[in-house]
Amino acid sequence: MKLRPRTGRSTPELLADFGHPLPARPPEPAAEREPRLFRHTSRRGPAKRGHGFAPASAPVSVWRMTSDQTGVLWPFITGPGLPPTGALMGIDQLSGGCFYADPGGWVLNDAIGVTNPNVFVFGKPGRGKSATIKGFATRLMPFGYKVLIAGDPKDEYEPLCRALGVEPITIGHGLAARINPLAFGPLGQGWADLPAAEAKRRVAIVFARWLTLIRGLVGSQRIGDARVPFGPVDEVVVKTALGHLTGRRQGNTDLVETTIPQLWRLLDEPTDDLVAECRYATSRQFLDETRLLRDALGQLVSGALAGLFDGPTTIAIDWTAPIQSLSLSRLEALGDEAVGIALTCLNSWSRGMRELAVPGDLRIVVRDESWKQLRLGPDAVKSFDADLRLSRRDGDVQIAVAHKPSDLLTAGDAGSQAVAIAKDLLHLADTHILHGQDPAVADDLHRLLGLSPIEQDLVTGWAMQGKGRALWCLGDQRFKVQTVLHPAEIQLFDTNASLSTAA
Repeated sequence: MKLRPRTGRSTPELLADFGHPLPARPPEPAAEREPRLFRHTSRRGPAKRGHGFAPASAPVSVWRMTSDQTGVLWPFITGPGLPPTGALMGIDQLSGGCFYADPGGWVLNDAIGVTNPNVFVFGKPGRGKSATIKGFATRLMPFGYKVLIAGDPKDEYEPLCRALGVEPITIGHGLAARINPLAFGPLGQGWADLPAAEAKRRVAIVFARWLTLIRGLVGSQRIGDARVPFGPVDEVVVKTALGHLTGRRQGNTDLVETTIPQLWRLLDEPTDDLVAECRYATSRQFLDETRLLRDALGQLVSGALAGLFDGPTTIAIDWTAPIQSLSLSRLEALGDEAVGIALTCLNSWSRGMRELAVPGDLRIVVRDESWKQLRLGPDAVKSFDADLRLSRRDGDVQIAVAHKPSDLLTAGDAGSQAVAIAKDLLHLADTHILHGQDPAVADDLHRLLGLSPIEQDLVTGWAMQGKGRALWCLGDQRFKVQTVLHPAEIQLFDTNASLSTAA
């Protein structure tokens, strides 16, 4: 049924017709309105020419959250930047301000969340890794840091050394430089005048370093596809033999420096005292059960590196110089395994030289091509692990350089002990500098470093579009940094000089 529209007068109108008007409510005073800072506009934009009007609105997801929670969806919305201390490296692309690198200061600043000064640098060749490291090292020199290149396989740091008035030390066949990885280092000084407790403490430190080195060197040798094992029995034999060679077992007040060939010869021709102290019934039993150990050491003595690390040290390091470099480019033709063994010896020797570093003697130790050492097996990985763990105590900044994070997984077979230890190495460095990578590496960035998809795209996209671009990861903080070099640094840090000359 269709309703008819209402007609007639209202109740107030009827009462007014009979002389009874209803009282009217007085109008409310108009409230003063504050001026508006922002005005709402439609999702399509203002309907004016040139104002971005869209005929259809895009679906928009609305979220309500606090500023602390925005980092979940927008990880590059940053809070306050790093304090302006340390070396000025370049531009923070997110804030537009300057980016400073101060690994020691970061550890002391609880707000940054960095607990150790170690740094891992990854990047595809040609993306500016070397230039960033050289700039990082040289710009920290005015703040008291000195630099040690513990093995330079490609002579990349020779121009920098010479520019600073230091001649790099070259190690190779036919050259005079020799390094004894079994040197006592500073801990062997003034042995006769030490109290008994201090002498015992130093002996424990030195022998632990030697055993870690020998375990890594023996484990670098192969039996087919397997590594030579180094078990507790081998450790007892080596430790006892070193005690005889140095005079510690005889209670000498002055210990004698020994070498790897001397250790091998003693094990190959054991004395009756050594056989008895190692709890073997006869010399024949000793020789039979230590055959693998002796053969592995013998390969190191007579192999490709013979004459380089098996004699007394013939070089004198000036630890007061701004930089020192140990060049290994002459060994490149011997293969990655030989270079890895040389890096293991140099790392152990350099750690020994730093065991009595005085407070304030800050050192940046660059470990280039570190993946070559990690491929020598689990014991070599443990040696590298020990170096990183001691950096906080010694005041050293250990910089390990590799091409991509998955290089650490080449330390052994999938699921092996070596791979597990190598993965843990990433947690011994709270600072990761990630230069440009191919898109195929994105999964590794997430799996090994926990990068979000946006962060992965930054490394595989933006960082690949220019040299020196990198994502700096400091604990849980991320910084999009463009390293800026002075023209003089560009010429000095150039690693493509040989290619430019050939062209």
